[in-house]
Amino acid sequence: MKAIALGILASFFFAVTFVLNRAMDLSGGSWIWSAVLRFVFMAPFLLIIVMVRGNLKPLLSDIRKRPMIWLGWSTVGFGLFYAPLCFAAAYGPAWLVASMWQITIVAGSLLAPFFYTVIHTELGQQKIRSSIPTRGLVLSLIILIGIVLIQLQQVQSLTTKEVLYGVLPVLLAAFSYPLGNRKMMAACGQRFDTYQRVLGMTLASLPFWIILSALGIAEVGFPSSNQTIQTLIVALSSGVIATILFFSATDMTKGDVHKLAAVEATQSGEVIFALIGELVILHGAYPTLWSFAGMGLVILGMILHSVFGQGKLLRNGINTKRA
Repeated sequence: MKAIALGILASFFFAVTFVLNRAMDLSGGSWIWSAVLRFVFMAPFLLIIVMVRGNLKPLLSDIRKRPMIWLGWSTVGFGLFYAPLCFAAAYGPAWLVASMWQITIVAGSLLAPFFYTVIHTELGQQKIRSSIPTRGLVLSLIILIGIVLIQLQQVQSLTTKEVLYGVLPVLLAAFSYPLGNRKMMAACGQRFDTYQRVLGMTLASLPFWIILSALGIAEVGFPSSNQTIQTLIVALSSGVIATILFFSATDMTKGDVHKLAAVEATQSGEVIFALIGELVILHGAYPTLWSFAGMGLVILGMILHSVFGQGKLLRNGINTKRA
């Protein structure tokens, strides 16, 4: 239950991204700087945290030893995740981007066969390819149905361009985030804690952001002071607080694709928080009856994920004691 609670709390801070990115776009800010500055601002905060904890040297040593692993999966998990989300915010409202982002719930389950579970037998450790968690996938579909209901009436007012540019990039982000996160989690094993892993991925993704910033300077020039301040808020709320909370939750479920799917499903809370944020901050349209029904399904799906995940955890504890 602690992992689920951390996941829901993370979804609240993640929702700040969707609302403020949309606000920055409406005020004339470039999606490029919304993406780049978040990770530029994240780096020093995380660096200080890891240095104070005395864990910086082993992390930097591992990055030097395995640069391609860190650069590759960090670019996927952070670069190909956040840049498309910011691009989508330039063409669609916060609720649309936040809703489409929930595809990551199903994406996380579908990616299970790309990973292995280590089990201990009389012959030693054995790696078994993980299977798609069927129950978790069904529960995730309940959440997605709720997302569809939330957007049922609003989506009719969208243009083809808004759907194309506001949806397809988010699909790329939805698969990139869990893939990069899980691959780096597997690569790090027990060597690094959450703070080290987030810092390592942030540093390793910087070459991607440097290239994108060069594109931003060439196309739109430097960011405004207003966008810089708003991006700093996003970096602290979503980049530091939410990312650490979410990665801490996923670390608690390491090695169990079922519980991991349950934690990833908590991110559906972003839709509700983003919808509330858009109403309060951006003065968006008030939710319809269908929207409230959809929110009910989202909450139900998260509760079921939590209940079944906890039940599986208890059964695993009983089996361990018997063994």
